[in-house]
Parts: sequence; C-alpha cells; structure tokens
Amino acid sequence: MGLTHGPRVAQALSRTLPPPEGSGVLGAVASVIGAVATVLLAVAALVARALTPAAAAVAAGFGIAIVLSAGFAYLSLMVVFVVVSSVATRYRFDEKARRHVQEGRAGERGVSNVLAHIVLPTGLALADGLGRLPPVVTAVLFASALAFAAADTLASEFGVLTGGAVSILSLRPVAPGTNGGVSTVGEIFAVVGSLGTALVGIGLLGLFGSPAGRAVVYLLVVGVAGFVGCQVDSVLGETLENRGWLTKGSTNFLGMLSAMGLAALLLGVVGVPL
Repeated sequence: MGLTHGPRVAQALSRTLPPPEGSGVLGAVASVIGAVATVLLAVAALVARALTPAAAAVAAGFGIAIVLSAGFAYLSLMVVFVVVSSVATRYRFDEKARRHVQEGRAGERGVSNVLAHIVLPTGLALADGLGRLPPVVTAVLFASALAFAAADTLASEFGVLTGGAVSILSLRPVAPGTNGGVSTVGEIFAVVGSLGTALVGIGLLGLFGSPAGRAVVYLLVVGVAGFVGCQVDSVLGETLENRGWLTKGSTNFLGMLSAMGLAALLLGVVGVPL
C-alpha cells in the first residue's frame, strides 16, 4: 500500500471509532455509568483474586480515566485483556506453582504489573480526550499496546508449560520461564494474543461506534506491532532484566512502548497523519 492511499486509509479507519459520549445530562449519565462500571469491574477482579487490593484500586482509578476520556470501547478492550490474561494465568496453575513459574502466590497480579500495562494506554486515552491525537491514531496505538500485553501474557503463561524453550538471541536451550526464553508454543500464542486483540478491538469500536471501514489495515498494524513488541520484551528480558538493570514491570513497560512506536511508524508508512 503506497503513500497515495493514506487519506483513504485514514478516512476508512476513522469510521471504526466510537462517537463522542455526548454532552449535558446524557453525557453526565454516561460518565457516571462508566465510572461505576469500572469500580465494579475492579471489585470483581479483586474477588476473583485476579488482582491484589492495591492493584484493584489502581486499576479502578486508571480505568475511570480511560472510560471518561476515550469511551466505553477502550475500557471494554482493557477488560477483555484482563479477563483473558486471568484465565491464562490460572490455566494449570498448580503445575506452574510446582515449577515456580506462577504469577503471584495464587495467580493474582500486583501494582507493578498493573501499572506496567495500564499507564501508557491511559496516557493515550487522556491525549484523545484532550484532542491531542487524531482519533485513528488513538485507536491503533491503544489496541497495539494491549495487543503486546496479550501476546506477552499468553506466550508466557502457555509457553512455560512446554519444553523446548531457547534463548531468543543465542537459540541455546534454556529452562521454561527464563527471561528471554521463547518456545514454539509460546510464539504461536503470541500471534493468537496479538491478532485476537486486534480483532476484538475493531469489533468493539464497531459495537460502540460505527461499522469498520478498511479493517485490514487496522488488523495488520495492531497484529504486527503487538507480536514484535513481545519479541522486544524477550530481548530486553535476556539482555537487561537478567542483569538486574530492569525489573519485570519496566521490561513490560518498554515492550509495550516499542509496540506503540512500531504501530506509529507503520501508520506513517501508510500515510495516516500523526
């Protein structure tokens, strides 16, 4: 697709976005509903032991900022990610615990993990609410950030259950769960997580807004950015996290940032204005 197609791509992608939440009484009611729904979802995650109490409070605060700034489609995509990641984390959890590769003590995620995955998407939502980003850019970058998160989570949670992990750089065998270790199963689930997020994202944008236009551009950019970001995360894990220069949270943050950066670059290639 050449640069001459840029305006048409931007116009088509813009039709995937939800309309403004409204103003006046209706807008206020929508805001209250969004805030209350966010708090209830955080409480549900706490009850299900998917989040620690502190992490649930952080998620609620950031989630309210997302829904009030960008709308329900964006909050819904975040919720889908949390639900899928929680299911993946609990899958064969006892076996993961025996191998000491489980998340938390009972599959719960703490504040550092939540912040690593929600700060950048919230920043995008706030920028959208302030009119600092074109809506099409917000949609693609937000979905790309969560595509990375889904790819990384599914690759990790399912990859640790299989043998045959190798270093992403040297290709030497490593123990499953090692920072920088990748496996065939893990890479397959990274693709599933990334493309699945892209598909769900464009569906939610259509549900809360208007039917999608050139959906293939959105899907390709988000899918590729999420998967590549997952690989960057593995490289950072092997080169910097293993040396103690990064924490798990900061590695995830930088991996998500790389996915967003690649998505922005790809949007520039197809001519979508940044």
